[in-house]
Amino acid sequence: MVFMAPWRVGKTHLLELLGGWEQTDGTAYAALAARIRLLIIDGRITPGARLPSERDLAASLALSRTTVNAAYTMLRSEGYLQSRQGSGSVAQIPGRPPELPLPRPGDIIDLSRATCTAAPGTHAAAVRALDRLPPRLTTDGYELAGLPELRVKLAERYSRQGLPTNPEEIFVTSGSQSAISLVARTFVAPGDRVVVESPGYPHAFSALRAAGARLLPFRMDASAGWDVDGFDLAVRRSVPTLAFLMPDFHNPTSRSMTIDERRRVVATAEAHGMVVVSDEATAELALDGQDALPPIASFAHRPGSVIVIGSASKTVWGGLRVGWVRTSVENVDRLIAARMANDLGAAVIDQLVYSEMLTDFEPVLEFRRDALRASRDALQSALSTLLPSWTMSPTRGGIASWVKLDEPVSSAMTIAARARGLLIGAGPWFGLDGEFEQFIRVPITVGTEAIERAVEILADAEDDVHLGSHAGTYPVGARRL
Repeated sequence: MVFMAPWRVGKTHLLELLGGWEQTDGTAYAALAARIRLLIIDGRITPGARLPSERDLAASLALSRTTVNAAYTMLRSEGYLQSRQGSGSVAQIPGRPPELPLPRPGDIIDLSRATCTAAPGTHAAAVRALDRLPPRLTTDGYELAGLPELRVKLAERYSRQGLPTNPEEIFVTSGSQSAISLVARTFVAPGDRVVVESPGYPHAFSALRAAGARLLPFRMDASAGWDVDGFDLAVRRSVPTLAFLMPDFHNPTSRSMTIDERRRVVATAEAHGMVVVSDEATAELALDGQDALPPIASFAHRPGSVIVIGSASKTVWGGLRVGWVRTSVENVDRLIAARMANDLGAAVIDQLVYSEMLTDFEPVLEFRRDALRASRDALQSALSTLLPSWTMSPTRGGIASWVKLDEPVSSAMTIAARARGLLIGAGPWFGLDGEFEQFIRVPITVGTEAIERAVEILADAEDDVHLGSHAGTYPVGARRL
């Protein structure tokens, strides 16, 4: 195995990620090891990243070096760190995490991702798409902006939603994450400031940081909504290049921006020459029959000042790698030029399948909404019965609920649940600086039976978290030694 440490987790950044790791009584080194282990497991510390030295971390945390050495030693013995003299300690994912024995197939409930199985009709659409493939085989198959017929259908959908769109303003990608990454690389230069929601979408944070962005938090709350005054102040003070938002059924809180919030955000952005990127992958997933709000891009007065990102993954299937960008023709040209460094177009067959699905899309949306609604209701019922002190955010649409715990023990709950076969994202994963320890995201993209079992596991895990131990893994918190 080649030992490489190509990048470093700075001690300041690690302190932000650690957050309130020492919240309850227990052994300090074990609690510190447990929090770093969780950060590696859920991706906040990327495998291959070099951690601060024991001396530097001890000084930053006001701990003895012996305590930090014991934590690092525990992580090395478990396979989460690899260390060499003079090279430091590098994060890695072991083959078999010690706190989670190799499960039997079907024993794991994976709520770490808010993903759905395929909608009915996907296979039939694929069969029809294959019938339409032969004429394409006489071409080279590269469609830099996307298949013309798919661009036409997407433009028509936006126009029906109150956002007049030409096919030339649509750019097709291999999924929404590909779109986010490409937009970041195209419109963000290293060192540029970018405003992001907090809590927000972690994979967008990663894509923006990879482009060199410096992220500025834009506070929002499941009950109070977006801090638009704070947004205006941040823009005036920092002059960011871009803002990344999810105005419709926001992930993880499920809240949608009001009309006034949309108008004010766009007005502020345009007044300061910045671009708003609107991730609308869940925009059509209203669960209670409410009317759709006007798209945030409909409030723009300057072409290209709002870039809209869409996806087939939340409505149809994640295995259908189709995403897109709706923006100005000039921005589409920039994206085409930038994409050539990474790919030369989305898969033709996937685009044909999605084009077939769009021919009669309302039944697809009805199916997805019905399934999400049933799981949301099952989650609400199970929490009311088994964890009545937890508070579920109003979930009127989207793919997940933002649940407030009665204590700030989200990371501890995540590890305790993992030991019982439930994978779920801790609240701090959705923030920038280790906050949201009193929250946990619960996707509603699995069936009601899995939702009910997941809540049973969380209720069982809560008992051990409050007792200060996790099924033989580690104490929840720590006193500093």
